[in-house]
Amino acid sequence: MRPFSYQRVADPSAIAKHLADSPADQTETTPLNDGSVQFLAGGTTLIDLMKLDVMRPATVIDINALAPQWARIAASSDGLKLGALAKMSDVAVHGAVLRDYPVIADTLKLAASAQLRNMATLGGNVLQRTRCSYFRDVSYADCNKRNPGSGCAAMDGVNRLHAVLGASDQCIATYPGDFAQALIALEASVDIAGRAGERTIPFAELHKTPGSTPQIETTLAEGDLITGFKIPGRWPRSVYLKARDRQSYEFALASAAVALDIADGTVRDARIALGGVATAPWRAKEAEALLRGRRFDEQLAQQAGEAALSGAQGRAHNSFKIALGQRVVARALVQAAKMEI
Repeated sequence: MRPFSYQRVADPSAIAKHLADSPADQTETTPLNDGSVQFLAGGTTLIDLMKLDVMRPATVIDINALAPQWARIAASSDGLKLGALAKMSDVAVHGAVLRDYPVIADTLKLAASAQLRNMATLGGNVLQRTRCSYFRDVSYADCNKRNPGSGCAAMDGVNRLHAVLGASDQCIATYPGDFAQALIALEASVDIAGRAGERTIPFAELHKTPGSTPQIETTLAEGDLITGFKIPGRWPRSVYLKARDRQSYEFALASAAVALDIADGTVRDARIALGGVATAPWRAKEAEALLRGRRFDEQLAQQAGEAALSGAQGRAHNSFKIALGQRVVARALVQAAKMEI
């Protein structure tokens, strides 16, 4: 681990003075890994990557003292508010989340280990970085995400775990998170504080697919800090299904966050997001459109699964994810439809 400056803040207004000497924003040639300010909450991703020499921040700002303001969980008739510093384990067992947003509880319970869930925060979770071996192992020079312009070793390397949706000729690394799939499916918004003040954006606008700049993973500027999430409405008929190599402490090969509104057997509304198969949290809008206004049955669920992966492109080792993803979506839809609410 390289030397860095450590700061601890207890007041949101104190963050600004620690950002004065840092770059104003990211550029197309400077990855976020180097010379940047990074915020420390649970640290379950940041510290790992610093130890691996993948991330080399100049300054680490510990924001855990802000938890009284930014760790609240509040449910109302309008929806759900989650503070960015809320622990994954606390949100997963919250009564209102279990009752009205089971898909959120599922994504959190199926992530990592109990020890990590007790440490990890929601804000950090959605910003976790890919588990691509070529990104995490600095002995590989060819990684456009870590070393822009160097190439992508995964293209012709071992790519079993890599993305079949949202890839480019620069990067096929998979977004690894679970919670983000629930947020994008439920059309959540994100509260952000930064140099420009406070703002709120749709969660769907937070992450970027790689395109020609895979090192720029989000629309956050240097110094921006996620402070919370808002989820509108209630979605008691919702599930998260995760297919993986083992049943504990493993990332998804394919997953689906599904929410349904069904009346008298007819789908009034549907939300579907995919995990484990894309370079960013992925909303399957074509599959949703196919479901709306139709009577639900297993055949329709299968058609929706096929629609959700219709644009997928496999490579030497990961083409199996296309059929797997289709089945995961179909099964998740059937499970959601059978829920008693």
